[in-house]
Amino acid sequence: MKITKLVIKALLVTLLLMSCNSKQEGKSVTIPDYEPDDQLLYDAIVAMDKAYFDAYNSCDLKTQTALYSEDIEFYHDQGGVMTVKEDIIDAIEKNICGRVTRELVEGSIEVYPIKDYGAVQMGYHKFHNNQEPNAPANPSKFIMLWQNENNAWKITKVISLH
Repeated sequence: MKITKLVIKALLVTLLLMSCNSKQEGKSVTIPDYEPDDQLLYDAIVAMDKAYFDAYNSCDLKTQTALYSEDIEFYHDQGGVMTVKEDIIDAIEKNICGRVTRELVEGSIEVYPIKDYGAVQMGYHKFHNNQEPNAPANPSKFIMLWQNENNAWKITKVISLH
């Protein structure tokens, strides 16, 4: 059972790294017009996105761990599902730290409130493979659910699409 989990983790990370070096060059996205209904909520989630991905890009695992809910669900269209927080952090440490950098596509974030829960964030980002600095990094869509408990934001679900 433990070996199966390790194989699944390795496959997930391999697929993530492969998606960072897509063969489609020059791929772009059209950013829809968006005006937030709740500017304060929008600003809060944009700040949380920045905090998380600053930690991601600098391999600050402590901050990443703190921002993930204990009940995190991470869905990757090519890699599958991960639901154990420690496994996600371990995979990031072993396979992402120093190898992959995330860049937000400017102006792509949309934030919508979820009553009595928090917010859903959608947008586009690019992942740069630091091992191949000249490789193209194409935009991909992401969706994140943020829960606000006692004025603390936590990531509860991530959907990463390529």
